[in-house]
Amino acid sequence: MLADLEELVSCESFSDDHAAVARSGQVVAAQGRRLLGASPRTLNIEGVTHVQWTFGTPRILLLGHHDTVWPIGSLKTHPWSVEQGIARGPGVFDMKAGLVQMFHALASLPSLDGLCVLVTGDEETGSATSRALIEDVARQCSATLVLEPSAPGGALKTSRKGVSLYDITVHGRAAHSGLEPEKGVNAATELAHQLLALGGVADTVIASTGPGTSVTPTLMKAGTSNNTVPARAALSVDVRVPNAAAQEAVDQFIRALEPRIPGARVAVEGGPNRPPLSPDASAELFALATEQAVRLGLGPLRQAAVGGASDGNYTAGVGCPTLDGLGAVGDGAHADHEHVVTATMPARARLLAQLVGALR
Repeated sequence: MLADLEELVSCESFSDDHAAVARSGQVVAAQGRRLLGASPRTLNIEGVTHVQWTFGTPRILLLGHHDTVWPIGSLKTHPWSVEQGIARGPGVFDMKAGLVQMFHALASLPSLDGLCVLVTGDEETGSATSRALIEDVARQCSATLVLEPSAPGGALKTSRKGVSLYDITVHGRAAHSGLEPEKGVNAATELAHQLLALGGVADTVIASTGPGTSVTPTLMKAGTSNNTVPARAALSVDVRVPNAAAQEAVDQFIRALEPRIPGARVAVEGGPNRPPLSPDASAELFALATEQAVRLGLGPLRQAAVGGASDGNYTAGVGCPTLDGLGAVGDGAHADHEHVVTATMPARARLLAQLVGALR
């Protein structure tokens, strides 16, 4: 398993580098071909490489991704290593160890009939090219098992917040900031008004739909030079919501933003990206997984609700029961301390194999 993990980690697969993702897709395909005994279908959608195996009529979807947030060259600063039972390297936790565990789990089964294995190449950037594929397969299945990394301590992820992403653009009017600033319409100042308005969105939504909503301004830019009244300003906003009602309420509020400065114009693009994964979508699968863990002597499993989203949000959104966080145990997704506890990998693979067997 560690040899396979080293192979995947050593093939960098930054989401925005489609050539790198294509190379990674070849490695994933070869590894799966060796362990599953079948060649995959490799799909290139708008330049992004996805890898899919289908055995018979799909009833269970095993879902993962091979792209990472780590830019090409990260191996130089975060090299592959295994020391004192800790594996490190770009993407080792999120989520290449999960792919290795999945392949080895399935390799132990006497039959793969009824399974679909889908490894996408753009999860980290929102799954724009793979969403339709994921949802189409999930609609055919009675369960989706997501090999994303676990929550702290190995807990499975039984609830995920929904995600909405917005780009707010303010259009003003340029003017010389020293000679005649009064002739301009300052887009930066108008954007500041919009920032203040956004500051109250989460509190308003929480009051009507319950706790758990966050509205976070992220990227911001304004102006072209230090002696010009900015004619344009832009803001990106990341929204996390616990339920569909909150997602709709935030959407209505943001789309209703109005300019405060005469002559300014506010344009809103974007909207809901991933629906929430509710606890109801995971309850029965988590109970079944817990039974299998006890049978294997792994003890009762723990569950967690998390703010981050995954492609499991999509499968749950189309009504397919979904259990997430079945992948690696470790910590540090997207961070310098990203790592996997290697001793847990065989046990997690056995749990997945047992769970798939119980579902069939």
